[in-house]
Amino acid sequence: MPNKVEFNNDYPEITKSDEYYKIALDLIPAQTQTLAKGTGQNIKGVAPKFLQKGKGAHVWDVDGNEYIDYTMGVGPLSLGYAYDKVDEAIKEQLKEGITFSMPHPLEVEVAELIHRIVPNAESIRYSRGGADVVSGAVRVSRAYTGKNKVLCCGYHGWHDWYISITDRNKGIPQSIQDMTFTFNYNDIQSVIDSIDDDTACIVLEPFVFEEPKDNFLQKLRDVCTKNGIVLVFDEMWTGFRISLGGAQEYFGIKADLACFSKAIANGMPLSVLTGKKEIMSLLDKDVFFFNTFGGETLSLAAAKATINEMIEKKCSDLFS
Repeated sequence: MPNKVEFNNDYPEITKSDEYYKIALDLIPAQTQTLAKGTGQNIKGVAPKFLQKGKGAHVWDVDGNEYIDYTMGVGPLSLGYAYDKVDEAIKEQLKEGITFSMPHPLEVEVAELIHRIVPNAESIRYSRGGADVVSGAVRVSRAYTGKNKVLCCGYHGWHDWYISITDRNKGIPQSIQDMTFTFNYNDIQSVIDSIDDDTACIVLEPFVFEEPKDNFLQKLRDVCTKNGIVLVFDEMWTGFRISLGGAQEYFGIKADLACFSKAIANGMPLSVLTGKKEIMSLLDKDVFFFNTFGGETLSLAAAKATINEMIEKKCSDLFS
């Protein structure tokens, strides 16, 4: 029997969504904490504005309407909403505590998992959001190379070094704006033309809208090696998704540093900076990158359960 797709001819009732939205207009700048979740992404008067719950690939809005969520929380729900094994791991850890006055064993256990499956993850540092660890990568790259400028390609969060090159750069000093530049994906000549003796690192999403062509990533690796530039992969989207070891494993290209978040903990707030020990060792003392909630155990418990589930189910099979 052929598949049949039917569209709902009646728009969903979104009265409660609109009520929340009216309050948010006065209290919350842009009415959202995450730009990609804002109402500007959707059809006004038709799409819901506030979701109440989720299970698997389905979500329900505050008015009780059910939908399939194709964006899965804009990326983090790698296994699906309310995934039993992950939720149970969180509940069990909650009984023992969330944040402690000393490191927790989960910090070591999750680091061991990441070290085992992510290429070049010789050293691991945790934080909360993707922008944190990419900015950490930029800082440690500058310290390691003694250089200042950054080349980037893709979206890398809200911190000064990156957002200064966008049209949302109010509040960023000109001196910072002058140290970040962009290049075109799949255009190695644009990279070569942009680097100079003060280029500390090249940061990019390994791919987003198009696949690498003409051996682009390997050529980029070669350019960085030749010029003493740190190569940083921003793997917020590719990590733990296209393969267990992310783009480095999938394409067989080793970055000097790699940054992960989103898929790693199935919705819990956790980000990870990984890379070569000779670079990451600067985080021992010379480069300050610490945070109060880096060892928060609920997110680490979720990450451990999520990664183990991917290993058990085979990441490539799970997402194919």
